[in-house]
Amino acid sequence: MTSSGTTRPADPAPVLTLDGPGGSGKGAVGQRLASRLAWHFLESGALYRAVALLARQAGTGCDDTAALARLAHELDVAFEPRQHEPARVMLNGVDVSEVLRTEEMGRAASEVAVLPGVRRALLDKQRVLRRPPGLVADGRDMGTVVFPDAAVKIFLTATPEARAERRYKQLKDKGFDVSLARLAEGIHVRDARDAEREASPLKPADDACIIDTSSLTITAVVARIMRLLRARLETARVER
Repeated sequence: MTSSGTTRPADPAPVLTLDGPGGSGKGAVGQRLASRLAWHFLESGALYRAVALLARQAGTGCDDTAALARLAHELDVAFEPRQHEPARVMLNGVDVSEVLRTEEMGRAASEVAVLPGVRRALLDKQRVLRRPPGLVADGRDMGTVVFPDAAVKIFLTATPEARAERRYKQLKDKGFDVSLARLAEGIHVRDARDAEREASPLKPADDACIIDTSSLTITAVVARIMRLLRARLETARVER
């Protein structure tokens, strides 16, 4: 209640955003944070990969912007957290976790993500995941566009070489035959596409904390972010 006796609208659930390029550690850090906090988790990149997967299944080309926007609008995706593994991604009730995380779907998602119609269609789908007790949102425009009022905004980065090596190890561990040179080239291409697109280009929010993860462990990054989040939430509580 306010001093005048009226009921104040409930404060929205807190959000912690993790933005940055592929291979910077967003997924691993985000899931570790969500698990520790017992908050909901959003892997926004999986939404764009899911649209790309549906487009491929339907035979829809990346130049058919209207059809791709419809697919995005009708998208039914859920995230199921797992201990010590990436979250399971359910698309229309089917587990598509593995196929979404292939390099092929990553490239296709990058092409789909530049389309304003697709981004608009997915905006509300991302925001509806903001539920108590809180949300950890991993992506490329979480702090700049989707949740500009987030309690804490983090921008993770790393050298292209470190990111390529991480991706190479991930794929090798899964038994894929991959080339480190080709992965590095793909990272440069996607970085340029993400940074130069008109709709929600990849960049840190003005009030984001930038962390270079090139030589840091996941545990160290999580610990630093937890300190920032606790301090910010405590300040917000005192100011109410």
